[in-house]
Amino acid sequence: MIEIKDINKTFGDKHVLKGISAIFNQGMSNLIIGGSGSGKTTLLKCIVGLHEPEKGEVLYSNQNFTTMDFEERIPIRKEIGMLFQNSALFDSMTVEENIIFPLNLFTAMSKAEKVDRANYCLERVNLKGTNKLFPAELSGGMKKRVGIARAITMQPKYLFCDEPNSGLDPKTSIVIDELIKDITDENNITTVVVTHDMNSVMGIGDNILFLHNGEKWWQGTNNEIAHTDNPELNSFVFASKFMRAAKEKL
Repeated sequence: MIEIKDINKTFGDKHVLKGISAIFNQGMSNLIIGGSGSGKTTLLKCIVGLHEPEKGEVLYSNQNFTTMDFEERIPIRKEIGMLFQNSALFDSMTVEENIIFPLNLFTAMSKAEKVDRANYCLERVNLKGTNKLFPAELSGGMKKRVGIARAITMQPKYLFCDEPNSGLDPKTSIVIDELIKDITDENNITTVVVTHDMNSVMGIGDNILFLHNGEKWWQGTNNEIAHTDNPELNSFVFASKFMRAAKEKL
């Protein structure tokens, strides 16, 4: 479980996050949604320590991450897997080398053990046999899956995904969503996903945090979101013709 308390973040005179508190539950797909500029990616970066909030606390399983120094944070960081928006693969490395990279940094595993772990992770994301390919030889969806394989190579307790469906077609997006959901359920990890994709929200949103103008505006499940009377949330959720049609059927 991850708990955030009264998170505030400013950049210059811009107050980006305004006292946000929430709980992200273990074994659930916890989604952070909101319009452009709502603060969702900034919040994610505060949670993982890429930004430091001016006020507030981030707790990993009741451990106060915010007050820890660099050395104290290392054990928690070893338990974090991260899927970046653009996959962030190293172009000069093969698929296998990309997946092994965190193992080289944080473990004393043998070369054979690392390769075994890479093979397991590749099989888990349905990319068996792609070890020696380079990122330039992969489709966008394959890069995302390699990114997920690298994110889970350390068997994380916490998985963070920043816009995992960005740039993907709807069919591939569903594959990525289902993969994230399955990995979360199988390993009982705490998964936090930043997304603007309403198909993801309705498909895997166990716990959804909606941000509006840097504030926590609503929190609930994907079943509850379809029946909300919150005008800002309704405007965001049902902005597309597809989602408006879905609401009319409810």
